[in-house]
Amino acid sequence: MPTKEARESYHHGSLREELISACVALIEDEGIGAVSLRRVARQAGVSPRAPYHHFPDRSTLLAAICVQGHELLEPQLRQAREQAPTGARALGAIIHAYVEFARNHPAHMHLMLRSELSEPDKNPEAHNAGAGALRILTEAVEDCQREGSAPPGDPNTLVGMVWALGVGIVTLWLDGPLENRCVQLGTTPEQLTARIAAMLESMMSAGARTAGTDG
Repeated sequence: MPTKEARESYHHGSLREELISACVALIEDEGIGAVSLRRVARQAGVSPRAPYHHFPDRSTLLAAICVQGHELLEPQLRQAREQAPTGARALGAIIHAYVEFARNHPAHMHLMLRSELSEPDKNPEAHNAGAGALRILTEAVEDCQREGSAPPGDPNTLVGMVWALGVGIVTLWLDGPLENRCVQLGTTPEQLTARIAAMLESMMSAGARTAGTDG
């Protein structure tokens, strides 16, 4: 069996990804508080010094996971928007895709929602990583404006509302209260998310019909 030193040398090209995967698994099993470079090295089966080849400190590793999360999320949001027949439907689809991503990638999402853990002053790539997702949401709102289901002008208010709605669902789900509450209500988080998305679509579509009647 090769030694850790030989394994690190042989796999050096993939060591960075191995460490990221090990850290993600550690967060999912024990939470962000369990993360240290030494602990991640042990999780990955490499020597304690191995992480320093790629990550000078804990925040740099967490920032890399945050960036990876946004890179995984963005194409899913883009697909949700592009496959929706209307802007209103796209907003609901984006919320659903965002929540589904969080459910499948909880470690990534925890870091994406807690930017302070990535120390953005030291790791600006993490601070800028969410720009693509925000742009997709803004484009969907602008689609709604062109279709008449959203008021004209600055789209940022509606962008903020939809973003807050998605983050709210995700936060409640990841931290536990949503699951417990859904049991009391006789539903599931997935069903509740679908109903919230459908309600948003209905409200936006109703607004478009009202605007058309008034015109």
